[in-house]
Amino acid sequence: MKSEGNLKNTTLICAPLVAESVDKMSTDMRKAKASGADLVEIRLDYLKCFTPRRDLEILIKDCPLPTLFTYRPQWEGGRYKGEENKRLDALRLAMELGADYVDVELQVAKEFNDSIHGRKPEKFKVIVSSHNYENTPSVEDLGNLVARIQATGADIVKIATTALDITDVARIFQIIVHSQVPVIGLVMGERGLISRILCPKFGGYLTFATLERGIVSAPGQPTIEELLNLYNFRYIGADTRVYGIIGKPVSHSKSPFLYNEVFNSIGFNGVYVHFLVDDIANFLQVYSSTDFAGFSCTIPHKEAAVKCCDEVDPVAMSIGAVNCIIRRQSDGKLLGYNTDYVGAITAVEDGLRGSWNNSYTTAPLAGKLFVVIGAGGAGKALAYGAKEKGARVVIANRTYARAKELANTVGGAAVSLAELDSFHPEDGMILANTTSIGMQPKVDETPISKEALRFYSVVFDAVYTPKVTRLLREAEECGATIVSGSEMFIGQAFGQFERFTGLPAPKELIRQIMAK
Repeated sequence: MKSEGNLKNTTLICAPLVAESVDKMSTDMRKAKASGADLVEIRLDYLKCFTPRRDLEILIKDCPLPTLFTYRPQWEGGRYKGEENKRLDALRLAMELGADYVDVELQVAKEFNDSIHGRKPEKFKVIVSSHNYENTPSVEDLGNLVARIQATGADIVKIATTALDITDVARIFQIIVHSQVPVIGLVMGERGLISRILCPKFGGYLTFATLERGIVSAPGQPTIEELLNLYNFRYIGADTRVYGIIGKPVSHSKSPFLYNEVFNSIGFNGVYVHFLVDDIANFLQVYSSTDFAGFSCTIPHKEAAVKCCDEVDPVAMSIGAVNCIIRRQSDGKLLGYNTDYVGAITAVEDGLRGSWNNSYTTAPLAGKLFVVIGAGGAGKALAYGAKEKGARVVIANRTYARAKELANTVGGAAVSLAELDSFHPEDGMILANTTSIGMQPKVDETPISKEALRFYSVVFDAVYTPKVTRLLREAEECGATIVSGSEMFIGQAFGQFERFTGLPAPKELIRQIMAK
């Protein structure tokens, strides 16, 4: 594990407190301290009842951490709807009573800073903020905004924008890196999450993280626990390599839990994040630095990823899908691989051997009828792998034309998904679901009726959240051997880890983490 001496950044973690009473604020301050926050943001506009002098004295005196006071008006996305002069008076009073920071909106910042000129305590800092709930402006417009904020006399510049696309975040990173003054640059929404995790890499002054999941002061805030224990936030530095999973949806993926724990355990200087990506080609073009060193690729981008790579491994090319992209450090070229194939087929073979109580069968798939549900990237990998191992492959897909296309490619047969319930040319078939049917949150869905599962000896589901899907549960009730998607996940993770790091995969460690 990394030691305290290895801390890589000075970016602060600020816990926004949005309680409706002073007592609850005081309790939450202590929680923030215990959670590992560096300071708290006290959102005065959330208080149901607020008596400025009395309450500010209590809040400042009680707080075990440095304090940032924000009294956000409705016109800037907050809750305060009273008189403007009373709001600014409260912030000035907070300064006089010993607050460490106050946050003032750009619109009133010049007036506020002029009013405290000559009265400002030495350690006290004014954050001047601008919030854009519509979009993220161009780099040029953001640069002009920073200059306008600086011109008000701001000690710290804060810009919060909204991500319409994950590539919007790159413009905020650019602003933070090139700014001569301390900048808090955050992008709201799920597509902006990486702005909150990776800000230390680019030199952001602070990030906001919540005490509990769901209790946020702005969309997309992670928890303090996630920042510290999942993303190893304190160890992210300018030289930290960024990895992540490209998908849509993507928040369900367990990959960050696995890779960040492994990176931390072996002392590898990398961080692994969720990338919610709408357009993979655009994403890879914008995040073109070698610092963005490797990507896992999931639904629906595995096939489009092939066209985005400069070089594609022959197996991935044959499959027509890439689930692992490496950016070569020497020239920035993108290299595409498919590790799904090995992970999935090995998992199914192990399941077959288990069902026969015979671990010595060298080619358990040879001659077996192997039904693949889905004709996307994972479906292609399974179909290719099964064919390579001597199985007779049948592709089932909602769109028959896509099933037929893949079947022709691998030399198999095709049926529509609707026909699958009545498809049983023989007993003891193998079924592999490669679609997202049954994945959280739609855990009650299944691609095939329970009645039809009687004809299968082994059933595999690529979905691994939940670990036991409805499909697997019903297959087991019908007497089939079931193989969870987590087995495929573990198998492909071995290959991806080695490509990401150039190191042998710590297989036992990966299995232990996935068993948690």
